[in-house]
Amino acid sequence: MSNPLSQLALSPLFQTGEFGDKEVADAFKKLLNDCQDAGVSDLHLSAGARPFARRNGELHYLSETPFGHDRAEVANLCMLNEAQFKTLQETYDLEFSLAFGDTQRFRACVTLHKWGVAGSYRIVPARILSLEALGFKNPEPIRKLLAYHNGLVLVTGPTNSGKTTTLATMVDEINRKREDHVITVEDPVEFVQPSQGCNITQRQVGDHTRSFSSALKGALRQDPDVIIIGEMRDLETIAIAITAAETGHLVIGTMHTADAGSTLSRILDAFPPAQQAQIRATVSESLRGIICQRLLPAADGGSALACELLVANLAVANLVRDNKLHLLKTVIETGQRDGMSTMDNSIVALFRAGRITRETAFASFNDRASRRQIEAAAA
Repeated sequence: MSNPLSQLALSPLFQTGEFGDKEVADAFKKLLNDCQDAGVSDLHLSAGARPFARRNGELHYLSETPFGHDRAEVANLCMLNEAQFKTLQETYDLEFSLAFGDTQRFRACVTLHKWGVAGSYRIVPARILSLEALGFKNPEPIRKLLAYHNGLVLVTGPTNSGKTTTLATMVDEINRKREDHVITVEDPVEFVQPSQGCNITQRQVGDHTRSFSSALKGALRQDPDVIIIGEMRDLETIAIAITAAETGHLVIGTMHTADAGSTLSRILDAFPPAQQAQIRATVSESLRGIICQRLLPAADGGSALACELLVANLAVANLVRDNKLHLLKTVIETGQRDGMSTMDNSIVALFRAGRITRETAFASFNDRASRRQIEAAAA
């Protein structure tokens, strides 16, 4: 079976010779287009290292020859405008989005390091998938969360777990089924969401606003029904999001946390001790649900979505208010009737369905009871 990435190594960017700016830019666009067609999630071009692409979580080297300093600089800078180049010179880091037509969008990050310039390019899928297509086996509890007209819904997981893709799908669900004003704040905008049932305003940090927090302050004065936050990364952003959820808006945001317990701990611990009791009470009333996800290597070579889902019922609210987050797992395990599921149970279900291997399942959790379920199923 041929490697779908083998043709990428033939790009002129990896051959010797000099190119004018336009020739480099055209070759670069073709490379990104080929990556999208081949199902690549990330492309990496770094001075002093072999260029590689990531597909289904695995690295594939596109050349055995490391990128030279000069060629890495030309390739990674060929798409920058004057303002972006100036920002890179001043800060040594630059995040931006690239768009070629209506269906080709890429999230780029260019940095400077010891050997020269490095660029990482996230390939945005050409279309927004449904919750079922993403891998959610029981998406109805998530759809119920999206039907609320106020409250806080969080999508969490480590880097490269598909949070942005899930968030885009949730916005698409709202856009098709509701008639509301939706404001998104993203860094950068990856999926373009044309208004359908909803009126959607998409703002990009850096281009349309200075920060997440300043955009949220502005959003509260723009009569929104739904506010989407690309990342809740600091106290001010978290505080405004909770206030917005409490005052009659549906707020959906992402965080880099592994499970429901650590997500709530991150939110509550961000506030000073004097505000802890108040913020616990506020979050207990405004929280609607938490979706924690991970992408695991699938047995067929693709990716499998493992998901923990917390639905904020009365028991969850009481645990948050009483600062007993260590008991959340028990509530999730007993809340299957509400669609709740722990991460370990999701991993076990993937193994029993043949979606992941025994080795992947064992490497993905530490709970002994879950290990025994895997061993019993494999016997």
